[in-house]
Amino acid sequence: MFYIKTKKQYLIRLALLAMPLAGLTSCEKDFLEAIPETSISDANAFDTPDRIETLVNGLYLSAKSGTFLGGRYQIYNDIRAEEFINRSPNNVTGYDIWQHTSNSNNTYLSNMWTQGYLTINRVNLFLDGLEKNKEKIDSELYAQYQAEAKFIRALSYFSLVQIFATPYTQDNGASPGLPLRLQPETSSANNGLARSSVAKVYEQILKDLNEAEAGLPDTQGSALLNTTRAHKNSAIALKTRVNLVKGDYAGVITEGNKIVSATAPFTAPTGVKHALQADITSVFKAPYTTAESIFSVPMAATNAPGTQNQLGYYFNAGNLEYYLNPNEPGIYADPQWAAEDDRKTKLTANYDGIGRHLTKFSGVSPYTDFVPIIRYAEVLLNLAEAEARVGDQGRSLALLEAVHHRSDADYDFGDLSQQELIDAILTERRIELIAEGFRANDIVRTGQPIRSQGAGTDIAPTDPRYIFPIPVSEVNNNPDL
Repeated sequence: MFYIKTKKQYLIRLALLAMPLAGLTSCEKDFLEAIPETSISDANAFDTPDRIETLVNGLYLSAKSGTFLGGRYQIYNDIRAEEFINRSPNNVTGYDIWQHTSNSNNTYLSNMWTQGYLTINRVNLFLDGLEKNKEKIDSELYAQYQAEAKFIRALSYFSLVQIFATPYTQDNGASPGLPLRLQPETSSANNGLARSSVAKVYEQILKDLNEAEAGLPDTQGSALLNTTRAHKNSAIALKTRVNLVKGDYAGVITEGNKIVSATAPFTAPTGVKHALQADITSVFKAPYTTAESIFSVPMAATNAPGTQNQLGYYFNAGNLEYYLNPNEPGIYADPQWAAEDDRKTKLTANYDGIGRHLTKFSGVSPYTDFVPIIRYAEVLLNLAEAEARVGDQGRSLALLEAVHHRSDADYDFGDLSQQELIDAILTERRIELIAEGFRANDIVRTGQPIRSQGAGTDIAPTDPRYIFPIPVSEVNNNPDL
């Protein structure tokens, strides 16, 4: 459902949304504070290269909304399972998600769906306008901006299909997925659209990412822009995740090998020189632009994620809606996360006798930590899992050790069978990527039950609660669902 009545209204709104990201090509100190044009009509929105770039920046800002990829998406994926205990029974901050009692009337799930599709339609409108005005910019920028838009569309669709549709691996993508909207919409005339299969949605996601890889630059020119705008390695890294979720492990290896060296120390051989940081805490501190950060959404005091969307608000002592489950099956109690691990000693803390909480994200208002979407550590674990399942188990172990030993150099994995290696990698993902939005999606893609701390029971793959329902607002406005 699109709530946009005219193209002119859309373009003005899109220009306004570019506010925190305008001025990328000028002084980087103004990156998060620049003031945009506030009145761009449909007649001149694409008139100059600067205006076109402002529209590109607006696409990023739409995706980074706190109701979508700027916080709420990550939070909901992490609190659904066994890692956290709720401290505040408030549905505004996800209590019903934690308990698995939410339904299609949930306002916050509806906002997530709407913001995702709003971002997708903004991409579609931008691509249409860019094509009609491609003579206004040189061919290299035309290809780059097309590619950046397709990266954002792919990321948006991938985020939505994982939580609102049956997992690909359950039936090889045969189940109904999402309405696949690829045309620019300026009215409600085309609200009716049936759901494409999960497989078709993934096909489009990978098509967009392959085309994005071809058109994106090797680098955006600075550490800040390499973190907050897409480049070739961003698209490749996201493809490793998409293929992993599909169960296409050979595809993960093919893509992973483009940006991961054959042997340790693992680094990206081309494009942005991605690498693990020696100190994991540096990844989550200002300026948030290490070589490990492949793609993050930036925040600043002028454009924080918004009340009750912020990662630090939920998981740190700023408000501490959720603290770490200290007992099995919570990951905090797992022996692979040893007491001397930096991720335990430096990224968790005690809170007023209640228990341990995460300090990965700042607990200080207005919660302006950059939100990590893709990190190099995840890519190494994606590749490690794929190698363990269908490839070189020796390389798989080396990749796993690279991530783990960065924070706990003395840990010995010992002699692992293939299944033990896979299990160790899945456990490592829970430790390394906690509170970054991976837990429920990892459970679902591997066909496991969700061991819900809030529901007090396992949520089986056949349980209707296993995935989120399509919001009633979409059902009411899309007669073809």
